[in-house]
Amino acid sequence: MKIVAKTDIGLQRESNQDSYAAGELPGSVAWAVVCDGMGGVAGGNFASSTAVKVISERITSSYREGMSASSIRNMFTSAIAAANISVYDMSKANPELTGMGTTVVVAIVVDNNVYIAHAGDSRAYILSDGSLNQLTKDHSIVQEMIDHGTLTPDEAKIDPRKNIITRALGVDSELRIDFDIADISENDVLILCTDGLTNFVEPNEIYELTDDGKFYEYAERLVARANSNGGGDNITVVTVSY
Repeated sequence: MKIVAKTDIGLQRESNQDSYAAGELPGSVAWAVVCDGMGGVAGGNFASSTAVKVISERITSSYREGMSASSIRNMFTSAIAAANISVYDMSKANPELTGMGTTVVVAIVVDNNVYIAHAGDSRAYILSDGSLNQLTKDHSIVQEMIDHGTLTPDEAKIDPRKNIITRALGVDSELRIDFDIADISENDVLILCTDGLTNFVEPNEIYELTDDGKFYEYAERLVARANSNGGGDNITVVTVSY
């Protein structure tokens, strides 16, 4: 497995509240988790880094070769629940951290399947057979409006509410996640990213920057493009391929 990651503060923020981790497990299995914190500099940084730490520890200690899809789903659910309560309890114990939270998107690639769990608007994409497909659906106000037909995707890009998410890890004592399974083949590319990428780089640009086979350049290219297009947020990209 090949894994490359890049995180960047962007051009307009004073700190980087994104966090990520990635690695390999026995049996040529790759995993990654990306979080985008919110709730002030201290809160956002703490929420995302804590979530990544707890989820990473749970995955690396719980994964076993031959796990079924339901077992992987349970592993993700347990890991994210543990991270959620850790962040939530700390926010209640420390007034300076009140209201903090983080998005989360976590994936594991086993054989020819990618298993994904997420909450918030950090995304997973897969580049496969000459097309870029979004595997996750944002948990956000504008996505709900798109689903109800009251806002178009183009309108959503400039809507002032586009950064308001409807689910976040650590905000409440319980968190509902979405779980998905997709096929992944040799030469396909899995991309996990924060909205610092997707708010500044269009899908067609993401495709153009990740379709020439130079895998080890993809994360760097995507971050550079987000910055050249304004760099208005922290940017994190993790790419995984066989």
